[in-house]
Amino acid sequence: MSDDWNFQRRPRVGSVKEVTSLSNPIIKDIRALSQKKHREESGTFLAEGLKLVIDALELGWSIRTLIYAKAARGKPPLEKAAAKTISSGGLVLEVSEKVLSAITRRDNPQMVVGVFESHYRPLKEITPQKNETYIALDRVRDPGNLGTVIRTADAAGASGVILVGDTTDPFSIETVRATMGSVFALPVSRATPEAFLNWAKSSNVDVVATHLAGSVDYRTIDYTRKPVVLLMGNEQQGLPPQLAEGAGQLARIPQQGLADSLNLAVATAVMLFEARRHLLSLEAPGKSS
Repeated sequence: MSDDWNFQRRPRVGSVKEVTSLSNPIIKDIRALSQKKHREESGTFLAEGLKLVIDALELGWSIRTLIYAKAARGKPPLEKAAAKTISSGGLVLEVSEKVLSAITRRDNPQMVVGVFESHYRPLKEITPQKNETYIALDRVRDPGNLGTVIRTADAAGASGVILVGDTTDPFSIETVRATMGSVFALPVSRATPEAFLNWAKSSNVDVVATHLAGSVDYRTIDYTRKPVVLLMGNEQQGLPPQLAEGAGQLARIPQQGLADSLNLAVATAVMLFEARRHLLSLEAPGKSS
């Protein structure tokens, strides 16, 4: 990264910098965040859209840089976000739509983009409680799938997402877009298969894995006995033997027709909302919690 990136880390507070050139070193470094290597080196990522930026700020995420198009100047929510960015030591850039398009790699970009510090929740800090549900994803490859799973897990009331093995980056701009802001609301952890299985064993959770060879109908599983981790396999290959053997139960989702499997995000949604249905039944009149 260039020296200007260091300037971005320790910006001058209290002013807005106007940028119109794609050759500006700060813009070059921000554009480089489209690459996983640079996201990991800088510990930052892009979030596109004023709503996502505001959601992230309200949830306490650290912002490094706020970038907005000139046409958005003066809007009260943007002014508030800019003030919050400056007060926290961040940099605010007013740019042309050409620059914004280059940053977001879109012809019709959102008017606002934020550069935030990425954050994973350490697996060792997670102590699952009764009636909690987590999602564990084995080597998920597709950014859209991952983003949709994170969004769905948030909507279903899950407590976190655990990425197992070599997965796509949850902080890529494509994944963040697909989460619709849920990446800021739901903790994301990552682990090797060995670390995940050791954690699951020591945490006394029920690991329920979907598998083509599953012998248990997913609707008959008791999702309320212990904290549950729903383990979902890779889109193409499914679960490897190591993870399948480490699961407490192998579940199947009965299907009709020629299809023998579901899209990862769809299968995850089915499992999540079935677990949620079981938990909600505990709150029904006449049921003990």
